[in-house]
Amino acid sequence: QVQLVESGGGLVQPGGSLRLSCAASGNIFRAMTMAWYRQPPGKQRELVASITGIGDTNYADSVKGRFTISRDNAKLQLYLHMNSLKLEDTAVYYCNYPGARNWGQGTQVTVSS
Repeated sequence: QVQLVESGGGLVQPGGSLRLSCAASGNIFRAMTMAWYRQPPGKQRELVASITGIGDTNYADSVKGRFTISRDNAKLQLYLHMNSLKLEDTAVYYCNYPGARNWGQGTQVTVSS
């Protein structure tokens, strides 16, 4: 089982940027497809982006061209680079793997002027 801890959230103005990080434990991380999810206030959790163990990526339409998911398997880290942030990107962001049952605390991203 892999343990995951998200960090890097904060308050940012519209148009700004943030980089989220997710620290993983367990070498199995290197082979796993990983993803970033988010849960906006009052809404259900949604998939933002995913990346396979070899670096193939997929994005939700709402973030294509603005967000970039990446990973450093040597450091057991997952990242989400977020540019051109919009008000509607405000959410708690989580890293996890598809099908996971347990969730961490996530990291809050607030986009506000």
